[in-house]
Amino acid sequence: MILVLTGATGSGKSKMAISLAKKLSAVIINADAFQVYEELNIATAKPSEDEMMEVPHFLFSFVPLDSSYNVAEYQKDLRAMLAEFAVRKQNVIIAGGTGLYIRAALYDYEFGEEREAVDLSTYDKFSNEDLHAVLQKLDPTSAEKIHPNNRQRVLRAIGICLSAGKAKSEIEAGQTHAPIYDCRFYGIKSERESLYEKVNARVDQMFEEGLLEENRRLVERYGRDASAFRAIGVKECFPYFDGKATIEETKELIKKNTRNYVKRQDTFFRHQFSIKWIENEEEILEDLEL
Repeated sequence: MILVLTGATGSGKSKMAISLAKKLSAVIINADAFQVYEELNIATAKPSEDEMMEVPHFLFSFVPLDSSYNVAEYQKDLRAMLAEFAVRKQNVIIAGGTGLYIRAALYDYEFGEEREAVDLSTYDKFSNEDLHAVLQKLDPTSAEKIHPNNRQRVLRAIGICLSAGKAKSEIEAGQTHAPIYDCRFYGIKSERESLYEKVNARVDQMFEEGLLEENRRLVERYGRDASAFRAIGVKECFPYFDGKATIEETKELIKKNTRNYVKRQDTFFRHQFSIKWIENEEEILEDLEL
């Protein structure tokens, strides 16, 4: 049995996944793009070591911070794990909020950029707006779905167009719209305002737990260009380290960016997956008739 437990940042996925895993004798596989990295713990709200000891956790903290990791690698890693656990007849809970990773791994998702490496360095000095304008010309459908400030996704879509010779949206249109695995999708339902309050409280807690200290230590060791440092909660600290922002301004920026991310997550989940929205784990157990 494969369950996917997703939902917006701050909705309580990690704790519910652990509780469910105990009841279902399941393992937990990470579906968060930044929790794969070693050392980056507070900003990513990674489960604690004690929590990970309660049930087996996989694809957490295994990528060095001076390395990069992408959705194609995640697809390969998760599918390999699902094949192994299927042989063992092991129940699996895939828990996380990175919708693109979940869709790429569980659906017939093709990576056009793998066909031929494309040098995108010519776009390094483009502003986000100019870069988005390039994508608008190459693939208007994808441009409409991707926010101009999401530079990484804009660049990925441009790379696909240039390497594959056709638009990313055209490639996706030819792929199946059903999972290639027998799995059930559950999303934790949260009222937007209530979730925003949780997000704000969690950011305050991160600062109390030493977010600035952890980020400063990691940045001093690895520099500022590590792929992992695109995570919300890290890059916003750079102005503070440079003496250009106060702690309160840094907190508010992280809260704002997290709230914006919550909106994007909600849109993605509702358009990309057939999800049963639940408020507690009892609803999942009832749906499974357990």
